[in-house]
Amino acid sequence: MRAILLAGGFGLIFSLLGTRVAIRQFTKLGYGQEVREDGPTSHHTKRGTPTMGGVAIVVAVVLGYFLAKLITRSMPSASAMLLLLVFVGTGMVGFLDDFIKIYKQRSLGLRSKAKIIGQTIVGLTFAALALSPMLEDDRGQTPASQAVSFIRDISWLSLPMVGAMVLIWLIVTGTSNAVNLADGLDGLAAGASMMVFGAYTIVNIWQNNQWCGQSDITYGKCYDVRDPLDLAVVAAALTGACFGFLWWNASPAQIFMGDTGSLALGGAIAGLAVLTRTELLLIVLGGLFVLETASVMIQVTTFKVSRKLTGTGRRVFRMTPIHHHFEMLGWEQVTVVIRFWIITGICVAAGMGIFYAEWVAGT
Repeated sequence: MRAILLAGGFGLIFSLLGTRVAIRQFTKLGYGQEVREDGPTSHHTKRGTPTMGGVAIVVAVVLGYFLAKLITRSMPSASAMLLLLVFVGTGMVGFLDDFIKIYKQRSLGLRSKAKIIGQTIVGLTFAALALSPMLEDDRGQTPASQAVSFIRDISWLSLPMVGAMVLIWLIVTGTSNAVNLADGLDGLAAGASMMVFGAYTIVNIWQNNQWCGQSDITYGKCYDVRDPLDLAVVAAALTGACFGFLWWNASPAQIFMGDTGSLALGGAIAGLAVLTRTELLLIVLGGLFVLETASVMIQVTTFKVSRKLTGTGRRVFRMTPIHHHFEMLGWEQVTVVIRFWIITGICVAAGMGIFYAEWVAGT
């Protein structure tokens, strides 16, 4: 438990200080944000704001975790290392995207195919290692499972190795892109991600208290999760890092996290869902990110189908992702962010309620 508190505290401090350094250095180097021309006109004033602040988040989490492990004199676990792998790996894909935008002074970085290839390499590498028998613990437990999971593995819904790897890849790619879509307003993605990571910290602590490796579980079903306590350490570092970054990213943002941060945070959320065996519960906990992604899918599909049928493309929303729709309706950016944070809070509360209710029911 001490490691969890230390990791959260170090993540907060390193992110708070590191982001300030990043603002100063990136401003000096001219690493300013390019704004999409077809976006809301109110965003044009953001052009030139330092971007790639996600670097500070990634560094803060990694330093926070390892420093906490060093102080508590405990060894890193396989699950935690895999979580950091998918976190840093997706962050590196985002870093390439951000760097190209800055270098070529345009709002488009990596082409969509190149970004998907990068995410695929990271996602499949994570999946292969997480399912590998080489990382079994002394109970024969691998970090991830071939079974689809909700609160825990669904025993009758087990997939072959290839199918499980594809599912994990879809979760990693889909979640990292979903958080990337939500990163369009000052503080929106950081604040929403912070709540989800906070929820997973609690989930991991609870799973550790009710872990199947203990002999004194007397009520409800135990959790077959490898290294739940160490996953809580990483989740706490992620929560603290988002807190620290939000200090500088709140409206008006002094720095943007860029794809470096949004893809990394999405990758970490996906990694936690897979490693805690709560893959389908992620749909509830990350309800805001589902909403953002669904709005884009609905908009694109409706436009293409209506154009094919009538010759004129029609739109459901004024602009997507959906947070831009409310901006176009005249909502202030701060209003949209706070209300979307409230939606995230409701989703997280619902997800935690489902998680706890399943344990109480003992089914």
